[in-house]
Amino acid sequence: MQQLARLRSRIEPVERLTAQADELQEWVSLLEMEYDERTAADVSAQVALLQQEVEQLDLLTLLSGEYDAHNAILEINSGAGGTEACDWAAMLLRMYLRWAQRRGFRAEIVDESPGTITGYSSVGVLIEGEYAYGLLKSEHGVHRLVRISPFDANKRRHTSFVLVEVMPQVEQSEYQLKPEEVKIETFRAGGHGGQHVNKTESAIRATHIPTGITASCQNERSQHQNKEVALKVLAARVAEYYRRQEEQKMRQLKGEVAPAEWGHQIRSYVLQPYTLVKDHRTDHETGNVLAVLEGEIDGFIEAYLRWNATKRSAVEASTEGQR
Repeated sequence: MQQLARLRSRIEPVERLTAQADELQEWVSLLEMEYDERTAADVSAQVALLQQEVEQLDLLTLLSGEYDAHNAILEINSGAGGTEACDWAAMLLRMYLRWAQRRGFRAEIVDESPGTITGYSSVGVLIEGEYAYGLLKSEHGVHRLVRISPFDANKRRHTSFVLVEVMPQVEQSEYQLKPEEVKIETFRAGGHGGQHVNKTESAIRATHIPTGITASCQNERSQHQNKEVALKVLAARVAEYYRRQEEQKMRQLKGEVAPAEWGHQIRSYVLQPYTLVKDHRTDHETGNVLAVLEGEIDGFIEAYLRWNATKRSAVEASTEGQR
């Protein structure tokens, strides 16, 4: 039923926009026979709106991957930069939460490890919404921040790095964790202190024994809820682990040697000495850094999807030529 609803959501906009285009074409034909300035202005405005909707629909055609329609799990981990990197992780978390809010998606922090002074050492977020993973997969990689440090008394410029990992949330029917391969542990929820600290062991840590992969959740009210979320995150991590193993095997069979994605920065956010956000894969950039940090990242997402589609088509054409 979910697949049926998804297919209907693809077909219905096409039929609706086609009907609108036909109607506007009729109005254009009438204006050619008898021109009216007010009607022409109204038709022109409707054509502009139609153009915007067509462009958005065209973007959806790029979200045809196996897991693109799934919810997304973001893991934000501070890297080089110490306190600066922890603060940068908190800034990125806020950016993605604002983006999800703009989209009407539901975002929930499922696990967090606060930094020593500020921000986060690591934080996990579940973002629920149609095509959440397909849109956010563009964010997978290292994000670099350059700014005058608010933590430096000498006001020097600092560079810090954060790794963002994006995984699709898989359904139990798609990847089934075997109970005998999962170890469940309980512990007291930590956090920011005060009312946020649990006096009972309601937090859950789930470990996949064959791979050693772990997932924890401490933000829900009950142990049962924490366990449910932790198992969802663990299933996503394990599925992603095996998926990457398969991709690595295929690259080795093809003789390709590619660096790990997280070994190279994908985007730079420069606040000093000038303001610029630039994606190093697509060359998409903007000088409005504050807007980007407030969640306006759709331009970068769209540029990545189109760049990735072009890259994929080139690889397929090359493979076909070799055959």
